[in-house]
Amino acid sequence: MSLNLAAGINWQEAKGAVWRVHAQRLKPIIEFSAFPLDKLLGIERQKAALIKNTEQFIAGAASNHVLLWGSRGTGKSSLIRSLLYRYHTSGLKVIEIPRESLSWLPEISDELRLLPYRFIIFCDDLSFESGESGYKGLKSIMEGSLETPPDNIKVYATSNRRHLVPEYMSDNQQATVGERGELHLSDSVEERISLADRFGLSLSFYSGNLDDYLALVKSYFEGYKGDWQELQQEARQFAQARASYSGRTAQQFFNFKGKFNQ
Repeated sequence: MSLNLAAGINWQEAKGAVWRVHAQRLKPIIEFSAFPLDKLLGIERQKAALIKNTEQFIAGAASNHVLLWGSRGTGKSSLIRSLLYRYHTSGLKVIEIPRESLSWLPEISDELRLLPYRFIIFCDDLSFESGESGYKGLKSIMEGSLETPPDNIKVYATSNRRHLVPEYMSDNQQATVGERGELHLSDSVEERISLADRFGLSLSFYSGNLDDYLALVKSYFEGYKGDWQELQQEARQFAQARASYSGRTAQQFFNFKGKFNQ
């Protein structure tokens, strides 16, 4: 019996949905804003790979689940939002599910799999502590079990961790060596790797340098009429105070300074 987790959503109007934890249902996204993809600088390799995979998914061709992992503030989440901004008119919908609600994914997929749209399940800042089991719902929708996974759903996740769970020295100490010298990882390590391996496309993101940061600042301040040298010096000081040359820091500097000096 259907649980009506998406009851009342007009998918022709909604660009996507977010999961409301306490209500245990999907809330439609009608109003939406994001940077155009061409405004996301310094991540051209990752952007090209993600666009290609997404366009194949929309076209019904072979495509992968995607893990975007790496340093904070490097554009991982912004890239997902920009995909929806570009492709929602092509039938793409993005549904954001928090980590603590991943166990609902099988039921959510039951209501989405027969709809004439392509759905990206977006899990932002995804990670699991040792002993957590919430990822099992994620694994089932990615590869299925007896039931074939829905072909109109892909999982796109961002994380600061490559394997989504913390790695400890004790994990390596549990490894054993076979008779022929082959390394046998502990069950806990194997479980971590099996989760990450379900993402057919893994894109790494790294913090930029000062030049990358200033290029991003310049893109935000297009049309700026003031003293560029003075602005750049302020941008350096702003980044140094936060110990970060990320795209997020560039956007925060624009929010702090830009709207008052154009």
